[in-house]
Amino acid sequence: MSFAETVRLGDPDRYLAAMAAKPDAREKLLVLYAFNLEIARAPWASAEPMIAEMRLQWWLDAIGDIFEGRGARGHEVLAPLAALIDAHNLPREVFDNMINARQFDIYREPHADRAAFDHYVMATSGGIMGLAARVLGGDALAVKHIAYGAGVANLLRAAPELIVRGCKPLPQDIAPVIDTALAGLAVPVAKTVFSAALAGWRARAVLQAARKKPEHIAAGLLEESPAWRRFSFMRCRITGRF
Repeated sequence: MSFAETVRLGDPDRYLAAMAAKPDAREKLLVLYAFNLEIARAPWASAEPMIAEMRLQWWLDAIGDIFEGRGARGHEVLAPLAALIDAHNLPREVFDNMINARQFDIYREPHADRAAFDHYVMATSGGIMGLAARVLGGDALAVKHIAYGAGVANLLRAAPELIVRGCKPLPQDIAPVIDTALAGLAVPVAKTVFSAALAGWRARAVLQAARKKPEHIAAGLLEESPAWRRFSFMRCRITGRF
């Protein structure tokens, strides 16, 4: 299966954003998004925490092999990822943080505090969007506010399923988190990194719906209609506003 098909099926919002990028950037973004899918899925691959830990450790070791000059392991995403790392001088710390943050998904304990929650969001959503920005020739800091908003919105959408599984993905007081996320979406994004930030195109609608009716979060009622999603994507893409 191609990276485009993998991302289309597993992460359709990022797929749309990648396909809206310039042709020479699309494949690069799709490689990053396919890697992100792999590590996001790893904690859920087994009900046994030890096996899930081993899967994440495998990815951590695979990234270590690339950065320490031992080459890419046998997974199809690793060779093109290694090429991106080399071509764009991508930092190992970001990859390590992305993988280590997924340890939280293995267990059923809540985040220790708001700072721990924010760290998780920025290591996961911030990590992948920051890498995308670097690949496009920009700076990870240029997309940090959009990354936070997108990460919070994605967790709000995923909350019903995660809660059913016994997880506690959100802080108890979610209102100030949503307020921070919404405020960040107003920060302008440079054209250089817009294709990276575009992965957060759904964030505002989800955050506003959750802020207006918090009871809709657990009920799974934050999803927009297909027509509204199409409109939101085109509006974001054309205006550059989130």
